[in-house]
Amino acid sequence: MILTARDTWEDKVVGLETGADDYLTKPFHEAELMARLKALLRRRSGQLSQVITLNGVSLDEASQRVCSEESAWRSLTATEFRLLRYLMLHPDRIHSKERLLEQLYALEQDAAAPNLVEVYVARLRRYLGKSIIQTRRGQGYIFVSR
Repeated sequence: MILTARDTWEDKVVGLETGADDYLTKPFHEAELMARLKALLRRRSGQLSQVITLNGVSLDEASQRVCSEESAWRSLTATEFRLLRYLMLHPDRIHSKERLLEQLYALEQDAAAPNLVEVYVARLRRYLGKSIIQTRRGQGYIFVSR
C-alpha cells in the first residue's frame, strides 16, 4: 500500500503498476486506512500458498523463513523478510536503494540510514548465495528469477 501526498491520476497509475496493491493519498482518515488494510489482508488470505518459490529460493510468508536448494530453513528478521519478499514479488527488475528504503520504512517516522539496504542485501546474500540478488552499479539491485 502506498501512502503519499502525490494525488494525480498519473502518480496513482505508476504506483499501482510498480506493484502496490492500494494507493491512499494524504490527508486521509485513520478509519479509511484501517479499512483498506483490512481489505488487503482479506485479499491476501485468499491466496492458496503462503510460500513464494523462485530460482530455488522458497520464502514462507507465514513463518517468515527462507531456504534455498543449498540451505535449510532459516528465520529472517522482519526487515530481511520485507526486503526479500518485495524483491521476490518483483523479480528481474532493477530496484534503487531509495525505492527499497521506501518499501522497508514507509510507515516509520525516523529516516532510515542510506546504507541499510546494503547491509540487508549482504545478509540475504550470505543466506542464499551471491548470484540470487545482483547489483547494478549506480542503479540498484535485482532478484534474478532464473
